Amino acid sequence: MQNVLEEVEIPLISVLALVERNGALVSGEMLTRQSVELGERLEELRTSVWSMAGQEFNLDSTKQLQEVLYEKQGLPILKKTPGGKPSTAEAVLVDLARDYDLPGAILEYRGLSKLKSTYTDKLPLQINSESGRVHTSYHQAVTATGRLSSSNPNLQNIPIKTDQGRRIRQAFIAGKGKKIVAADYSQIELRIMAHLSKDEQLLRAFDEGIDVHRATASEVFGTTPEGVSEADRRSAKAINFGLIYGMQAFGLARQLGVSRAVAQNYIDLYFERYPGVANYMNDSRLVAKEKGYVETVYGRRLYLPEISAKHAQRRQAAERTAINAPMQGTAADVIKIAMSNVQAWLTKSKVDAKMVMQVHDELVFEVADPDVEQLSIEVKKLMESAVNLDVLLEVEVGVGNNWDEAH
Repeated sequence: MQNVLEEVEIPLISVLALVERNGALVSGEMLTRQSVELGERLEELRTSVWSMAGQEFNLDSTKQLQEVLYEKQGLPILKKTPGGKPSTAEAVLVDLARDYDLPGAILEYRGLSKLKSTYTDKLPLQINSESGRVHTSYHQAVTATGRLSSSNPNLQNIPIKTDQGRRIRQAFIAGKGKKIVAADYSQIELRIMAHLSKDEQLLRAFDEGIDVHRATASEVFGTTPEGVSEADRRSAKAINFGLIYGMQAFGLARQLGVSRAVAQNYIDLYFERYPGVANYMNDSRLVAKEKGYVETVYGRRLYLPEISAKHAQRRQAAERTAINAPMQGTAADVIKIAMSNVQAWLTKSKVDAKMVMQVHDELVFEVADPDVEQLSIEVKKLMESAVNLDVLLEVEVGVGNNWDEAH
């Protein structure tokens, strides 16, 4: 652990302090407009939900929602709370939304309501009056896997897959005569899985630059790579990422909308085609049970006291963590090392640029127009060469007037 402290964490302290001071330029006006629009959409959704339910009620009240969904509407109770009440948790509503419109509308309401309260309402108030920027606080030692977290504001949770989430990212802008450059590790956890598992098929796919999701679809669904449909590729992507997180047949079946038997067949075929991955997963469980912890490539430890628990759910959760934590933790180490290397180059170089954010596997910069190309080339090179693994790391670099455009 001393290497992690001395080579990864301590050099990063001054880098994070600088990124926090730099801050990200945010348009409060744009967010305020979005907040008004979200408020109007929430009113529409509220009216629509009331119409579906046949009565008015408080959508933010769990008790009233339980009564409407389960007593008035008679929807099936899929799960109960520890107190014995029918659950209205997101995962339950997602399942119900497959067959009923009302839970789907409630999910949309909840999602937009959270975006409004957390970001479009709150972010403008967090813009520093002197700098015009938001200055988040980064935390090195909060998450168990070593990933950075941030607060006031939390920049890690702005959704990228929804239109509204991307609109919030549009409010993160570049100053006059500048651009936003975003550099993002591509499929880093899958690449780390290939390194850790030493699976020949997975290593070959990355070495030859093959689309790994298309390759998995080809293997699992028994077709040529050229014959893989987009739907099959999406399913293979769910399998690739799902198994990294220790997903079982039940979870995969729910995600793909197939029967549990079909999902189990997909998993069996996957492990048949990628035996190194299956061996890695089994070995991870055994090592965790023997030592009580797992390690990243760099020796960061994650202790798993529940790995031998008698309670099956707690034990299984620890086993899933034993599989995933070395990948997440190694990815965290990689980007921390990359941040230090990139900032060292920025300090020495004459480019007019500064690192303004770190979000998951991505570094975000604000760069003067004439220096965009040089920074893009150098950051890509430094991030890809941050560490030596059995597979090459790949970084995608985007440029735009705002954070969304840079993707």
